[in-house]
Amino acid sequence: MVNSPMNAERWATVDAAQAARVLSQTREATLAGQRARVTPRPVIEQSWERMLRSGVDPERGFRSDLLSPGEVWRRREESPLRHVMPVLREGLLSVADVAQHIMVVADAEGRVLWREGSARVLRQADGLGFELGADWREDVVGTNGVGTPAVVRRPVQVFAGEHFVRLHTSWTCSGAPITDPRDGRLIGVVDVSGPLETMHPATLTWVDSVAKLAEARLRELHLTSLERLRAVAAPVLARLSGRALVVDRDGWTAAVTGMPYVRRVRLPKSLSPGLRWLFTLGSCAVEPLADGWLLRADDARGAAAATRLVLDLARSDRCALEVEAPAGCWSRELSPRHAELLFLLAEHRSGRGAAALAEDLFGDPSRTVTVRAELSRIRRYLGGLLRHRPYRFCEDVKVEVLFPDDPRDLLPHSTAPTVTRRRNGSAERPPPP
Repeated sequence: MVNSPMNAERWATVDAAQAARVLSQTREATLAGQRARVTPRPVIEQSWERMLRSGVDPERGFRSDLLSPGEVWRRREESPLRHVMPVLREGLLSVADVAQHIMVVADAEGRVLWREGSARVLRQADGLGFELGADWREDVVGTNGVGTPAVVRRPVQVFAGEHFVRLHTSWTCSGAPITDPRDGRLIGVVDVSGPLETMHPATLTWVDSVAKLAEARLRELHLTSLERLRAVAAPVLARLSGRALVVDRDGWTAAVTGMPYVRRVRLPKSLSPGLRWLFTLGSCAVEPLADGWLLRADDARGAAAATRLVLDLARSDRCALEVEAPAGCWSRELSPRHAELLFLLAEHRSGRGAAALAEDLFGDPSRTVTVRAELSRIRRYLGGLLRHRPYRFCEDVKVEVLFPDDPRDLLPHSTAPTVTRRRNGSAERPPPP
């Protein structure tokens, strides 16, 4: 008879070594295609299924080439995670060191950029390839506390035999994603790892709480930088007529004049001064201003309509949107919720009401407030490409969806009933419009 999945609360009531033995038996039986006495937790079982489909060898750990010290340094300097390392160290490091754990911080690509804590445990981590510059994505090294939270976009504790690769089953890892509070984009994962005998079920809650403190710090830094830019922008905009706004280097708006406030303007990856076409504004004169840009709309020139929208869901760890128009194109990494909603709208080109989308997402048609709020945020960057009453893409825009090779890898973070049915093959893919 198969028991219910073993969870962290149950681990707290049993000996760690006994729990490890049970999970080892579960792992062996599951990977052999046999019925296990204790079933793996859903998040672990789904991860194992992804590993088997992607060809990760559970008996041999794969070690990727390490990034050079220079590349690790470059990534640190470019990562917003550098701004929250003091928060992570203060919240995690002292306790982790005493508990014989280490703190590991990886970027959105799963590369280990910081690694600190118990010297003894650091040496043990070296033996697992858990080193600076190592690639710990799930589809590279199997189920783990760095790669798996990045895929499912929520905190995950991986205990002993829940690791897919046998070499890692003597460890416990608790990892939480860190997202950009401005747009929900994944920027990295913080993980606390150590020998399995030091495991405590409360570790995951602790790590997740510190990750949220880091996100709050990023939000605070962002608002402070916009206030500084706003102080510089105010006298400049006061002298201008027509539509203009000042944005930071990432396109977040500090101040506007002659037009409604927009939260963010999508900027090309390499923006330079001059006359440029921007999706939400059309033709603009672009000038550098402090740590941002002054954008002056050229209303004499018409804005070119978009002709093609590509929703890229092919990767398990990143969803993106690309919009093409005659005058240029732009792309955006999507939050998990926005990826779900845009996928549903791509499936229903004739339109979908808020209640129907709430049913698709939550199995509850009454949750329309959440749906409308998220779609309002999407319309801030899609503008006229997204219509409402019902919600739908503009009829003259070609919409293309890039799916993963295996349908079971579609939006692995999603628990939406419609997406789950699609992953399980119970919904037919509609023909392209």
